[in-house]
Amino acid sequence: MFGRDPWGGPLEISNADSATDDDRSRDLDRAALMRQLDETQQSWLLAGPGDQAGKKKKKYVDLGCVVVDRKIFMWTVGTILGLGVFIGFIMMIVKLVPHKRPPPPPPDQYTQALHKALMFFNAQRSGPLPKHNGVSWRGNSCMKDGLSDSTVRRSLVGGYYDAGDAIKFNYPMAWSMTMLSWSVIEYRAKYEAIGELDHIKELIKWGTDYILKTFNSSADTIDRIVAQVGVGDTSKGGSQPNDHYCWMRPEDIDYKRPVTECHSCSDLASEMAAALAAASIVFKDSKTYSDKLVKGAKALYKFGRLQRGRYSPNGSDQAIFYNSTSYWDEFVWGGAWMYFATGNNSYLTVATAPGMAKHAGAYWFGSPNYGVFTWDDKLPGAQVLLSRLRLFLSPGYPYEEILRTFHNQTDNVMCSYLPLFNSFNFTKGGLIQLNHGRPQPLQYAVNAAFLASLYSDYLEAADTPGWYCGPNFYTTEVLRKFARSQLDYILGKNPLKMSYVVGFGNKYPKRPHHRGASIPHNGVKYGCKGGYKWRDTKKANPNILVGAMVAGPDRHDGYKDVRTNYNYSEPTLAANAGLVAALISISDIKTGRFGIDKNTIFSAIPPMFPTPPPPPSAWKP
Repeated sequence: MFGRDPWGGPLEISNADSATDDDRSRDLDRAALMRQLDETQQSWLLAGPGDQAGKKKKKYVDLGCVVVDRKIFMWTVGTILGLGVFIGFIMMIVKLVPHKRPPPPPPDQYTQALHKALMFFNAQRSGPLPKHNGVSWRGNSCMKDGLSDSTVRRSLVGGYYDAGDAIKFNYPMAWSMTMLSWSVIEYRAKYEAIGELDHIKELIKWGTDYILKTFNSSADTIDRIVAQVGVGDTSKGGSQPNDHYCWMRPEDIDYKRPVTECHSCSDLASEMAAALAAASIVFKDSKTYSDKLVKGAKALYKFGRLQRGRYSPNGSDQAIFYNSTSYWDEFVWGGAWMYFATGNNSYLTVATAPGMAKHAGAYWFGSPNYGVFTWDDKLPGAQVLLSRLRLFLSPGYPYEEILRTFHNQTDNVMCSYLPLFNSFNFTKGGLIQLNHGRPQPLQYAVNAAFLASLYSDYLEAADTPGWYCGPNFYTTEVLRKFARSQLDYILGKNPLKMSYVVGFGNKYPKRPHHRGASIPHNGVKYGCKGGYKWRDTKKANPNILVGAMVAGPDRHDGYKDVRTNYNYSEPTLAANAGLVAALISISDIKTGRFGIDKNTIFSAIPPMFPTPPPPPSAWKP
């Protein structure tokens, strides 16, 4: 057979090479079968699975993502289980064997001082004392208050003595209860963390129970309220026993204690309304008592608005010791608290009326006392309180304009507390002179410290890092630094290296101007003049008035630990209320960061804006 050679010649294909591959394969297989196998080859083909020289087939475990030798897998699992049992056994031993836990970190100095500051209120209680009062040298006292006055003839037992005497001044007492309640509303979690919540609520209730006795709290309309129990004026001479002429333990008082009522006292009535309204928020979980407080607050605020007048007419006992300069600030302050307690917009309308703010002194920027928060001037506190409303609820029209004004004025007040603005002088030791160098400066300093610390917490809760003083921006830490500086001064960081809170620190006043603390509790009754020897002695008081903040140093950082000089050594209810509020606001609880309670104060306020109506139902043809 010939084919064409691509190179030009003939191509010859041999027939011998034309056999197919299959033919060749069959020939090879046939040859292999015909070949004789040797013994080794035969053993390979005939041997069984167990006859291959003792070799064993390995076993594996398929874990899905990887194949592992079974023996290694079993060893690994066994090791892990063994370690688990061993570790569990060790942990069980550690738990069962008794061991000492590390003590919790000690509370900061502000918390330590707070525990003591609250005890001052226990020492100031009047009436039948509870068994757990905790002040061993105090007992039941003035158990006939009100009943022995022929013009009143009802029980006015209870309440708190104002200072180192045994007078019950309702004006500063009510303000003190408002301040304590405000501090609980804002810092309830802090009080609970340090174990003082039940204590301070008990102290507040002791005060509000008494306030409810001082007017007809079951009526919707009243025409009189009690202003004070006891008398302190000794300017007229004579030897008529009263609470200032005599130096006696309250438990031994046997002289008459007249009751002073007022029929036109807007300032006192509005402050008492504020106290009951604020306390109603503290006790909102006890509906019956909270409602009772609100009912009384409504009657008082209504009375104050209708019967205009100051509670302290010229020449009266009230004017001598706790004179009220105006009642307009109480209208704003009381109206704000009434709004928070009831949610009734009519109270907010009063508190934010432009004319009300003007009369209260909101625009008296040149006044030397502008921004000084006291038991007499509540406007700075009311401005902070209403700034809170704007920061968190922003009620809008028609309140926005005056709320914005109050907010801006609060910023200005905070600026005035800073030394660089020279609004107020400071002593060389660092104490702010909010009363311009006059005696008893500490009560004003603690109130300012509270407002500064609280306002800084408001700003932080509103995600605002600070505020402006003119073109300059200051962080909230600047306010806290100011608050801490004032409290540090009071607690011992001052030129005299002494604490002005009795019982706190190693060096503190030993001779506070206080009748009960200065007379021994030895079973001997000392009459009206019998206690003079204890008043005039240079010895330290036999009873420690724990937690009492004295009036404080002079403008040169000097202090005289003299019992008869009350301008240095007398503590008061109102001053300690401000101290408690300032301490809880600045305290650093080690168990966590506690800010303000943003919502509780607004619990009675209905939604600011109506709920949108539900969407219409689906259209059906």
